[in-house]
Amino acid sequence: MRINTALTNAATLLFKNSSPFSPFQFPRHSSTNLFVAGLSYDTNETVLRDAFEQYGQIIEVKVICDHVTGKSKGYGFVRFVAETSAATGRKEMHKKILDGRRIRVCHAHKQAS
Repeated sequence: MRINTALTNAATLLFKNSSPFSPFQFPRHSSTNLFVAGLSYDTNETVLRDAFEQYGQIIEVKVICDHVTGKSKGYGFVRFVAETSAATGRKEMHKKILDGRRIRVCHAHKQAS
């Protein structure tokens, strides 16, 4: 009986102030790094930087290229100094046309190792 009461009290304390939309259920992306997909094979890092730099200071731009041909693989990354700049860049550039292609922009996730 004491164990059941203790468990009930612990559960009540744990979930007392939680809502159905708890931050533990929906992780907040606090990344300054954006993943950009759907790039034209002719898009280079200068073009990508020029498209995103209006949203804030950029640390790095990387277009991923095939190591044999040197051609773009159609995706890249843009890393901003500030999270707010990255969030604005993601919001404003998602589904925009760049070099004749509709791009998709989202927060980059760290690759599992």
